[in-house]
Amino acid sequence: MRDVSWRKALVGAGIVLSLLLVSLLYLRPDFVISMADQLWACF
Repeated sequence: MRDVSWRKALVGAGIVLSLLLVSLLYLRPDFVISMADQLWACF
């Protein structure tokens, strides 16, 4: 049972870390503009 709790903790930490990194990217205006341009190019 202990492996499952460690596995859940690692998965949770990975999710939190990835969300933090994505949030930090959105603080950069050039990244936001680039993503908007790429999204607009799809249409």
